[in-house]
Amino acid sequence: MTKISVIMPVFNEERYIRKAIESVLSQSLTDFELIIVNDGSTDSTLDIINSFNDDRIILINQQNQGPGASRNNALKIAGGDYVMFLDGDDFYLRDTLKTAYGEISSKDCDISIFQIIKYDGDGYSENSWFNLDNFPEEFETRVFNPHDCRDFLFDISVSAAQKIFRRDFLENINAKFPEGIYFEDMPFFFYTFLKAKRVSIIKRHLYVRRKHEGSITESVDSKFLDTVPAGQILMDIFIENGWYDIYLFDLLAFKINGPRYALMGIEEKYKESLYLLIKKDYESIKLSSYYNDYLENLGPVKRKFFKDILKSDDYQEFKTLNQTNSSPAK
Repeated sequence: MTKISVIMPVFNEERYIRKAIESVLSQSLTDFELIIVNDGSTDSTLDIINSFNDDRIILINQQNQGPGASRNNALKIAGGDYVMFLDGDDFYLRDTLKTAYGEISSKDCDISIFQIIKYDGDGYSENSWFNLDNFPEEFETRVFNPHDCRDFLFDISVSAAQKIFRRDFLENINAKFPEGIYFEDMPFFFYTFLKAKRVSIIKRHLYVRRKHEGSITESVDSKFLDTVPAGQILMDIFIENGWYDIYLFDLLAFKINGPRYALMGIEEKYKESLYLLIKKDYESIKLSSYYNDYLENLGPVKRKFFKDILKSDDYQEFKTLNQTNSSPAK
Protein backbone atom coordinates (compact mmCIF):
# COMPACT_ATOMS: atom_id res chain seq x y z
CA MET A 1 0.00 0.00 0.00
CA THR A 2 1.12 3.57 -0.68
CA LYS A 3 2.52 5.32 2.38
CA ILE A 4 0.99 8.79 1.91
CA SER A 5 -1.83 10.30 -0.12
CA VAL A 6 -1.18 14.01 -0.69
CA ILE A 7 -4.44 15.83 -1.52
CA MET A 8 -4.21 19.12 -3.42
CA PRO A 9 -7.42 21.01 -4.30
CA VAL A 10 -6.77 23.77 -6.85
CA PHE A 11 -8.77 26.56 -8.42
CA ASN A 12 -7.11 29.06 -10.77
CA GLU A 13 -3.61 28.58 -9.37
CA GLU A 14 -1.65 29.05 -12.60
CA ARG A 15 0.86 31.35 -10.88
CA TYR A 16 1.90 28.88 -8.20
CA ILE A 17 0.79 25.32 -8.94
CA ARG A 18 3.94 24.25 -10.79
CA LYS A 19 6.03 24.91 -7.70
CA ALA A 20 3.49 23.10 -5.50
CA ILE A 21 3.51 19.98 -7.69
CA GLU A 22 7.30 19.98 -8.05
CA SER A 23 7.69 20.22 -4.28
CA VAL A 24 5.78 16.94 -3.93
CA LEU A 25 7.40 15.08 -6.81
CA SER A 26 10.88 15.92 -5.52
CA GLN A 27 10.30 14.55 -2.01
CA SER A 28 12.97 12.36 -0.44
CA LEU A 29 10.20 9.88 0.45
CA THR A 30 9.03 8.61 -2.92
CA ASP A 31 6.21 6.22 -1.97
CA PHE A 32 3.21 8.54 -2.28
CA GLU A 33 0.30 9.42 -4.50
CA LEU A 34 -0.57 13.02 -5.33
CA ILE A 35 -4.31 13.51 -5.82
CA ILE A 36 -4.91 16.84 -7.54
CA VAL A 37 -8.49 18.07 -7.67
CA ASN A 38 -8.93 20.68 -10.36
CA ASP A 39 -12.02 22.44 -9.09
CA GLY A 40 -13.29 24.01 -12.32
CA SER A 41 -10.27 26.25 -12.99
CA THR A 42 -10.77 28.71 -15.85
CA ASP A 43 -7.11 29.71 -16.29
CA SER A 44 -4.16 27.53 -17.39
CA THR A 45 -4.09 25.47 -14.18
CA LEU A 46 -5.27 22.27 -15.90
CA ASP A 47 -2.72 22.65 -18.71
CA ILE A 48 0.07 22.97 -16.14
CA ILE A 49 -1.13 19.86 -14.30
CA ASN A 50 -1.26 17.89 -17.55
CA SER A 51 2.29 18.93 -18.41
CA PHE A 52 3.61 16.62 -15.68
CA ASN A 53 4.23 13.01 -16.61
CA ASP A 54 4.38 11.07 -13.35
CA ASP A 55 2.25 8.03 -12.60
CA ARG A 56 2.01 9.05 -8.94
CA ILE A 57 -0.29 11.91 -9.96
CA ILE A 58 -4.02 11.20 -9.89
CA LEU A 59 -6.21 13.91 -11.40
CA ILE A 60 -9.82 14.60 -10.50
CA ASN A 61 -11.21 17.15 -12.94
CA GLN A 62 -14.55 18.51 -11.76
CA GLN A 63 -16.90 21.45 -12.05
CA ASN A 64 -16.41 24.02 -9.31
CA GLN A 65 -17.61 22.65 -5.96
CA GLY A 66 -15.40 24.48 -3.47
CA PRO A 67 -12.51 23.38 -1.26
CA GLY A 68 -14.52 21.21 1.14
CA ALA A 69 -16.09 19.08 -1.58
CA SER A 70 -12.77 18.89 -3.43
CA ARG A 71 -11.01 17.45 -0.41
CA ASN A 72 -13.88 15.06 0.30
CA ASN A 73 -13.85 13.79 -3.27
CA ALA A 74 -10.13 13.09 -3.00
CA LEU A 75 -10.53 11.34 0.36
CA LYS A 76 -12.96 8.91 -1.28
CA ILE A 77 -10.22 7.54 -3.52
CA ALA A 78 -7.15 8.03 -1.31
CA GLY A 79 -5.19 4.80 -0.96
CA GLY A 80 -2.33 5.81 1.31
CA ASP A 81 -1.80 4.69 4.87
CA TYR A 82 -1.69 8.38 5.77
CA VAL A 83 -3.19 11.57 4.35
CA MET A 84 -1.76 15.06 4.00
CA PHE A 85 -3.16 18.22 2.42
CA LEU A 86 -1.38 20.81 0.30
CA ASP A 87 -2.90 24.01 -1.09
CA GLY A 88 -2.09 24.81 -4.70
CA ASP A 89 -0.29 28.05 -3.87
CA ASP A 90 1.92 26.58 -1.13
CA PHE A 91 4.76 24.06 -1.19
CA TYR A 92 6.63 21.42 0.81
CA LEU A 93 10.27 21.24 1.82
CA ARG A 94 12.28 18.29 0.51
CA ASP A 95 11.99 16.06 3.61
CA THR A 96 8.40 16.96 4.54
CA LEU A 97 6.83 13.59 3.75
CA LYS A 98 9.74 11.60 5.19
CA THR A 99 9.68 13.53 8.47
CA ALA A 100 5.89 13.50 8.86
CA TYR A 101 5.62 9.81 7.98
CA GLY A 102 8.46 8.87 10.34
CA GLU A 103 6.79 10.70 13.21
CA ILE A 104 3.24 9.44 12.87
CA SER A 105 4.13 5.86 11.98
CA SER A 106 6.81 5.35 14.65
CA LYS A 107 4.57 6.76 17.39
CA ASP A 108 1.39 5.08 16.12
CA CYS A 109 -0.57 8.33 16.16
CA ASP A 110 -3.89 9.29 14.62
CA ILE A 111 -2.64 12.83 13.90
CA SER A 112 0.74 14.53 13.96
CA ILE A 113 1.03 18.32 13.73
CA PHE A 114 4.05 20.16 12.34
CA GLN A 115 5.17 23.76 11.95
CA ILE A 116 4.34 26.10 9.07
CA ILE A 117 6.56 28.92 7.85
CA LYS A 118 5.31 31.83 5.73
CA TYR A 119 6.90 32.98 2.47
CA ASP A 120 6.12 36.31 0.79
CA GLY A 121 8.25 35.89 -2.32
CA ASP A 122 11.24 37.67 -0.82
CA GLY A 123 11.81 35.87 2.44
CA TYR A 124 10.44 33.68 5.21
CA SER A 125 8.72 34.65 8.45
CA GLU A 126 7.43 32.80 11.48
CA ASN A 127 4.58 33.33 13.91
CA SER A 128 3.72 31.81 17.24
CA TRP A 129 0.48 30.16 16.07
CA PHE A 130 2.03 28.23 13.18
CA ASN A 131 5.11 27.46 15.29
CA LEU A 132 2.94 25.57 17.81
CA ASP A 133 4.26 27.74 20.63
CA ASN A 134 1.01 27.26 22.55
CA PHE A 135 2.00 23.67 23.29
CA PRO A 136 3.95 23.35 26.56
CA GLU A 137 7.49 22.04 26.11
CA GLU A 138 6.57 18.66 27.61
CA PHE A 139 4.32 17.93 24.61
CA GLU A 140 7.27 17.96 22.21
CA THR A 141 8.59 14.54 23.15
CA ARG A 142 5.48 12.54 23.98
CA VAL A 143 2.27 11.21 22.53
CA PHE A 144 -0.73 12.89 24.11
CA ASN A 145 -4.51 12.76 24.19
CA PRO A 146 -6.27 15.82 22.69
CA HIS A 147 -8.15 16.46 25.90
CA ASP A 148 -4.76 17.12 27.53
CA CYS A 149 -4.94 20.36 25.50
CA ARG A 150 -8.10 21.57 27.19
CA ASP A 151 -6.53 24.80 28.45
CA PHE A 152 -5.30 25.88 25.00
CA LEU A 153 -7.48 23.93 22.55
CA PHE A 154 -8.76 27.05 20.80
CA ASP A 155 -5.24 28.43 20.40
CA ILE A 156 -4.15 25.55 18.13
CA SER A 157 -3.88 26.18 14.40
CA VAL A 158 -6.84 24.58 12.63
CA SER A 159 -5.16 24.30 9.20
CA ALA A 160 -5.59 20.81 7.70
CA ALA A 161 -2.41 21.41 5.71
CA GLN A 162 -0.40 21.50 8.95
CA LYS A 163 -1.12 17.89 9.83
CA ILE A 164 -0.71 14.29 8.75
CA PHE A 165 -3.64 11.96 9.46
CA ARG A 166 -3.92 8.19 9.65
CA ARG A 167 -6.34 7.40 6.84
CA ASP A 168 -8.24 4.57 8.53
CA PHE A 169 -8.75 6.85 11.54
CA LEU A 170 -10.45 9.42 9.27
CA GLU A 171 -12.56 6.65 7.72
CA ASN A 172 -13.57 5.16 11.07
CA ILE A 173 -14.87 8.50 12.38
CA ASN A 174 -16.45 9.39 9.01
CA ALA A 175 -14.48 12.63 8.84
CA LYS A 176 -15.62 15.04 6.15
CA PHE A 177 -15.06 18.70 5.40
CA PRO A 178 -18.16 20.94 5.37
CA GLU A 179 -19.11 21.66 1.78
CA GLY A 180 -20.28 24.89 0.18
CA ILE A 181 -18.44 27.19 2.60
CA TYR A 182 -14.97 28.56 3.21
CA PHE A 183 -13.21 28.08 6.58
CA GLU A 184 -13.97 24.38 6.18
CA ASP A 185 -10.71 23.55 7.98
CA MET A 186 -12.03 24.78 11.30
CA PRO A 187 -14.91 22.35 12.00
CA PHE A 188 -12.88 19.52 10.43
CA PHE A 189 -9.98 20.18 12.79
CA PHE A 190 -11.97 20.21 16.01
CA TYR A 191 -13.92 17.08 15.06
CA THR A 192 -10.88 15.04 14.04
CA PHE A 193 -8.63 16.33 16.81
CA LEU A 194 -11.06 15.60 19.64
CA LYS A 195 -11.88 12.18 18.17
CA ALA A 196 -8.20 11.20 18.09
CA LYS A 197 -6.65 9.02 20.81
CA ARG A 198 -2.97 9.59 20.07
CA VAL A 199 -1.46 12.86 18.81
CA SER A 200 2.08 14.21 18.54
CA ILE A 201 3.73 17.41 17.40
CA ILE A 202 6.84 17.96 15.27
CA LYS A 203 8.71 21.17 16.05
CA ARG A 204 10.07 21.50 12.53
CA HIS A 205 8.90 23.63 9.59
CA LEU A 206 7.58 21.16 7.04
CA TYR A 207 5.10 23.34 5.16
CA VAL A 208 5.59 26.68 3.41
CA ARG A 209 2.50 28.90 3.22
CA ARG A 210 2.74 31.47 0.50
CA LYS A 211 1.57 34.94 1.51
CA HIS A 212 0.01 36.89 -1.36
CA GLU A 213 -2.96 39.13 -2.08
CA GLY A 214 -5.19 36.33 -3.35
CA SER A 215 -4.79 34.01 -0.37
CA ILE A 216 -7.82 33.67 1.88
CA THR A 217 -6.00 34.82 5.01
CA GLU A 218 -4.69 38.03 3.43
CA SER A 219 -7.92 39.71 2.28
CA VAL A 220 -11.09 40.08 4.36
CA ASP A 221 -13.63 39.77 1.55
CA SER A 222 -16.93 37.98 0.93
CA LYS A 223 -15.43 34.63 1.95
CA PHE A 224 -15.59 35.84 5.54
CA LEU A 225 -19.38 35.71 5.41
CA ASP A 226 -18.81 31.99 5.95
CA THR A 227 -17.45 32.54 9.45
CA VAL A 228 -21.09 32.37 10.55
CA PRO A 229 -22.09 28.96 9.09
CA ALA A 230 -18.67 27.55 10.01
CA GLY A 231 -19.31 28.55 13.63
CA GLN A 232 -22.78 27.02 13.53
CA ILE A 233 -21.36 23.72 12.28
CA LEU A 234 -18.73 23.85 15.02
CA MET A 235 -21.37 24.25 17.72
CA ASP A 236 -23.32 21.28 16.36
CA ILE A 237 -20.17 19.15 16.46
CA PHE A 238 -19.47 19.97 20.10
CA ILE A 239 -23.09 19.44 21.14
CA GLU A 240 -23.55 16.17 19.23
CA ASN A 241 -20.33 14.67 20.57
CA GLY A 242 -20.86 15.61 24.22
CA TRP A 243 -18.02 18.15 24.28
CA TYR A 244 -20.15 21.28 24.79
CA ASP A 245 -20.20 21.32 28.60
CA ILE A 246 -16.50 20.43 28.82
CA TYR A 247 -15.36 23.37 26.67
CA LEU A 248 -18.32 25.73 27.14
CA PHE A 249 -16.51 28.89 28.26
CA ASP A 250 -13.79 28.91 25.57
CA LEU A 251 -16.09 27.47 22.92
CA LEU A 252 -18.61 30.31 23.23
CA ALA A 253 -15.84 32.91 23.13
CA PHE A 254 -14.41 31.29 20.01
CA LYS A 255 -17.86 31.11 18.41
CA ILE A 256 -18.46 34.85 18.97
CA ASN A 257 -14.98 36.04 18.06
CA GLY A 258 -14.80 34.61 14.53
CA PRO A 259 -17.67 36.67 13.07
CA ARG A 260 -16.91 39.58 15.43
CA TYR A 261 -13.40 40.03 14.07
CA ALA A 262 -14.67 39.43 10.54
CA LEU A 263 -17.26 42.19 10.91
CA MET A 264 -14.57 44.61 12.07
CA GLY A 265 -12.26 43.83 9.17
CA ILE A 266 -14.46 42.89 6.23
CA GLU A 267 -14.75 45.23 3.26
CA GLU A 268 -17.41 47.90 3.80
CA LYS A 269 -19.69 46.61 1.05
CA TYR A 270 -20.08 43.27 2.86
CA LYS A 271 -20.65 44.58 6.40
CA GLU A 272 -24.45 44.72 6.19
CA SER A 273 -24.63 41.20 4.74
CA LEU A 274 -22.39 39.79 7.45
CA TYR A 275 -24.30 41.69 10.14
CA LEU A 276 -27.57 40.13 8.95
CA LEU A 277 -26.09 36.62 9.01
CA ILE A 278 -24.81 37.16 12.53
CA LYS A 279 -28.15 38.61 13.65
CA LYS A 280 -30.08 35.64 12.26
CA ASP A 281 -27.72 33.29 14.08
CA TYR A 282 -28.04 35.16 17.37
CA GLU A 283 -31.83 35.28 17.12
CA SER A 284 -31.88 31.50 16.78
CA ILE A 285 -29.60 31.24 19.83
CA LYS A 286 -31.97 33.49 21.80
CA LEU A 287 -34.77 31.00 21.15
CA SER A 288 -32.64 28.02 22.16
CA SER A 289 -31.77 26.45 25.51
CA TYR A 290 -28.22 27.80 25.16
CA TYR A 291 -29.10 31.51 25.33
CA ASN A 292 -28.33 31.95 29.03
CA ASP A 293 -24.97 30.22 28.57
CA TYR A 294 -23.91 33.08 26.32
CA LEU A 295 -25.13 35.76 28.73
CA GLU A 296 -23.45 34.11 31.71
CA ASN A 297 -20.12 33.03 30.19
CA LEU A 298 -19.09 35.67 27.66
CA GLY A 299 -16.66 38.38 28.73
CA PRO A 300 -17.99 41.96 28.71
CA VAL A 301 -16.85 42.89 25.18
CA LYS A 302 -18.19 39.73 23.57
CA ARG A 303 -21.39 39.87 25.63
CA LYS A 304 -21.94 43.46 24.55
CA PHE A 305 -21.36 42.54 20.91
CA PHE A 306 -23.85 39.69 21.26
CA LYS A 307 -26.51 41.87 22.89
CA ASP A 308 -25.97 44.85 20.56
CA ILE A 309 -26.50 42.64 17.52
CA LEU A 310 -29.79 41.47 19.01
CA LYS A 311 -30.91 45.01 19.94
CA SER A 312 -30.23 46.57 16.54
CA ASP A 313 -32.17 46.35 13.29
CA ASP A 314 -29.36 47.05 10.82
CA TYR A 315 -25.60 47.43 10.70
CA GLN A 316 -25.57 51.21 11.16
CA GLU A 317 -27.72 51.00 14.28
CA PHE A 318 -25.50 48.23 15.63
CA LYS A 319 -22.39 50.32 14.88
CA THR A 320 -23.83 53.24 16.85
CA LEU A 321 -24.70 51.04 19.81
CA ASN A 322 -21.36 49.28 19.82
CA GLN A 323 -19.36 52.50 19.63
CA THR A 324 -21.19 54.59 22.18
CA ASN A 325 -21.29 51.95 24.89
CA SER A 326 -17.86 50.38 24.63
CA SER A 327 -16.56 48.16 27.42
CA PRO A 328 -12.98 47.23 28.40
CA ALA A 329 -11.67 44.33 26.30
CA LYS A 330 -12.00 40.98 28.05
